[in-house]
Amino acid sequence: MWWTSSKVSVNFILKMSLLHDEIKQELAGLLQQGLAQMGVEESLEDLYNKLGQVPKNAVGHVSFPLFPYAKLLRNAPPKLAAELAEKLGESTLVAEVKPVGPYLNFVLQRTEVGRIVGDSILSGAYFTKALTEDTPKTMVEYSQPNTHKEMHVGHMRNLALGDALIRLHRYVGYDILSATFPGDVGAHVAKCLWYLKYHNEEPIPETGKGVWLGKMYVYGNGLLREIEGTQAEVEAKAQMTEILKQLEAQAGEFYDLWRETREWSIDLMEGVYNWADVQFDVWYWESDVDADSVAYVKEQYEKGVFVESEGAIGMDLSEDGLGFALLLKRDGTGLYATKDVELARRKFQDYGIEKSVYIVDTRQAYHFKQVFKVLEKMGFDQARNCFHLQYNYVEGKEGMFSSRLGNAVPIMALITNLEEAIRKNYLLPQVEKGEMDPDEVDPIARIVAKGAIKYGMIRIDPAKKIVFDMREWIKIDGDSGPYQQYTFARINRLLRKQGFDPEAAIDWNLLDDPREMELLVMASRFNQAAVTAAEGYKPNFLTAYLYELARLYNNINNSIMIRDITDPVRKNSRMALHAVTAKIIEKGMAIMGISVPEKM
Repeated sequence: MWWTSSKVSVNFILKMSLLHDEIKQELAGLLQQGLAQMGVEESLEDLYNKLGQVPKNAVGHVSFPLFPYAKLLRNAPPKLAAELAEKLGESTLVAEVKPVGPYLNFVLQRTEVGRIVGDSILSGAYFTKALTEDTPKTMVEYSQPNTHKEMHVGHMRNLALGDALIRLHRYVGYDILSATFPGDVGAHVAKCLWYLKYHNEEPIPETGKGVWLGKMYVYGNGLLREIEGTQAEVEAKAQMTEILKQLEAQAGEFYDLWRETREWSIDLMEGVYNWADVQFDVWYWESDVDADSVAYVKEQYEKGVFVESEGAIGMDLSEDGLGFALLLKRDGTGLYATKDVELARRKFQDYGIEKSVYIVDTRQAYHFKQVFKVLEKMGFDQARNCFHLQYNYVEGKEGMFSSRLGNAVPIMALITNLEEAIRKNYLLPQVEKGEMDPDEVDPIARIVAKGAIKYGMIRIDPAKKIVFDMREWIKIDGDSGPYQQYTFARINRLLRKQGFDPEAAIDWNLLDDPREMELLVMASRFNQAAVTAAEGYKPNFLTAYLYELARLYNNINNSIMIRDITDPVRKNSRMALHAVTAKIIEKGMAIMGISVPEKM
């Protein structure tokens, strides 16, 4: 369920989160007074955090477990629940208190919940509450694509995950910076330029140069495999060595070619970022860090920070179970670790960050353990707050995607294919029926495609693999972005058609179907879902919450027909609950960088 979190994440949440939920605040106050009469002194914060949802099929809206007090009070939890129920004071929020086994369940008053939750969400005040305090200044580095390669569907997981976490942390109150660190130098660049210079016979296209350049890289890799073990390979390696020397010296025809082709890749990156509505506060480039990182390691070596081993320079981390962290090879060249040490120094120095998060795939786990330990032993206090957020791969049905092998689905091609499928399957049939104007089709297709891709990448726990399936991601009857968007559009259409007036009378007490109260209480948990997702670095907690909310709403909407209600206050009150749901979906999707269409 969405509220489940690891012990580490929960402890972190308790330190950072504020007691922002008015319902839980008041219930915690009642429990504090009741437990005091039983000889138990508990802080309001501890009681607040113990309150949760009622067990499945139980009566009530909020539940309090008595397990933690059994040993202290030497009594069985069910008996303690019954005793505590007798000691609670009165509250206009609570309609009834029910001891159910080892739990004390609260049945809430509809009018009060409507006032605290419904009115606040409808006015927008709910979404401006302070949710955290004393948070560290944080930088999140994500989306580190390579130039001279085409960005593919696997890159979108990193991009969507990082963007969602930036937006989540800003929503809950963090001082946070977003950064990217593209790789614009290295062997992959040499391979691309080598093929482009010596073997390519295709004319350079007028448009789409970044995509075309990525194909040159794939062709280069393929040709190198073909000539492996031959004299041609020896010649190719010599040519690529010359390319790398020119790039390092920042002079020569290959350096000029690199500068020109690098811009093609940057244009492609920016096109993807613009489509995804992603903006970075800081751009770092591998080429900017490359030479300085080598110089920095040499400087620290002279100061005795690093040691020499068999002609190489690094740090011995054997006592920490991390072997020898290699920073300069025998030939004096650096490695990824070299660059990451220098990059971290710049982040700490230039922006005064207290916590640094790296969103990089799971294969780099050992690398970052070494880098963080090196930074710690170098004396950087922030090293203890460096965090590698690992994520797993995106695969097709045939296996893992690879730019090198050229079997990955390019992002721009994916976007085009998704938009076309959405037009064909959902939007054009509405045009034919006269339910949608032709000029609305393309804008809605873009919004829905973006929702399908971003939500599909976010809804899976980062630690788990994603098997990409376009047909599943655009379905409007499952856990998908289009399902959320369709639910919002459906609510919007209903409210418009039935004439909802937010300024007219709303009586929350008229919501007499138990599921309506359940939906209203679930809406009250949105902010906690956002905090949990942000602090646990798992935006899938928020998507799971939104999916449950949308499912419950659609269940209610399919059985309670608004159009059949004749009493105007009852009708407007029920529509108010629909509007509350729509606002939660709209805000939740926005936090993940996804828009919702007015119609669909």
